[in-house]
Amino acid sequence: MSVLYGGLAIGGVLMLLTIIKQRKRNRPIEIPPGWHVILNTKVRFYRELAAAGQAKFLDQVARFLDTVTITGVAVEVTIEDRLLVASSAVIPLFGFDGWEYTYLNEVILYPSAFDRNFNFHDPQELIIGMVGSGPMEGKMILSKPSLHHGYDNTSDKQNVGIHEFIHLYDKEDGAIDGLPLAFMDNRSLEPWIDLVRKKMDEIHADKSEIRDYGGLNTKEFFTVASEYFFERPHLLNKNHPKLYQMLSEVFNQDMVAHLEINEQKPRPLGRNSPCPCGSGLKYKKCCL
Repeated sequence: MSVLYGGLAIGGVLMLLTIIKQRKRNRPIEIPPGWHVILNTKVRFYRELAAAGQAKFLDQVARFLDTVTITGVAVEVTIEDRLLVASSAVIPLFGFDGWEYTYLNEVILYPSAFDRNFNFHDPQELIIGMVGSGPMEGKMILSKPSLHHGYDNTSDKQNVGIHEFIHLYDKEDGAIDGLPLAFMDNRSLEPWIDLVRKKMDEIHADKSEIRDYGGLNTKEFFTVASEYFFERPHLLNKNHPKLYQMLSEVFNQDMVAHLEINEQKPRPLGRNSPCPCGSGLKYKKCCL
């Protein structure tokens, strides 16, 4: 039984300035001091930010939690759960200031994988994340254990929280289809389509280390490639430089630079040095 992600689409196209809303508040949002400790321990993206970036990240996390409800079904929702959900939301949109997700008002945490009937007791299939539509419009479901695993393992190119928020990122133009038109210059659309087709063909021919799930359809390719971008940017840049460059433009973020910006000084990188991608492996066993 394979593990699945869910992403359900609707139609329509909106302009970027319409769907990334500028939130203007008359009151500051208080940041509990314990948040920094949790994020610094659990979220590598946050840990690698300089002080100003961390302050921005904390503010965006707080604003997300101020507007989106997080509910547990047969599971307790802890502050760590809430911060990991919020981090999953903030990371894809961190390159843009003043935003909120248009199609989200609640994230629901389940105690395990579930099926399309939302059953987690003896499910018929193993779904670990889903963006809802129809009666579930505005809701996202995540397996709580899978959410945590995504942050505990930063070398497997997978993070279900980021995966599902990438679907919402894609949906900002009105459709989950693997074409993030709200964040893409019109001149980039045709090159993007051509590149996705080429990379999916490589997956189908077993000539790519991009996860097989990315070959399912264009919307899943976008999410799988984006997980790769945020988890293993050095390796993606090495193996798929054009894909890395296009994703950098789509997210308005250079993840390779992001992971290196907080280093105090350059250090020689030898074959036995820790890999700069953060996998925990030696450079010769990883990205070399």
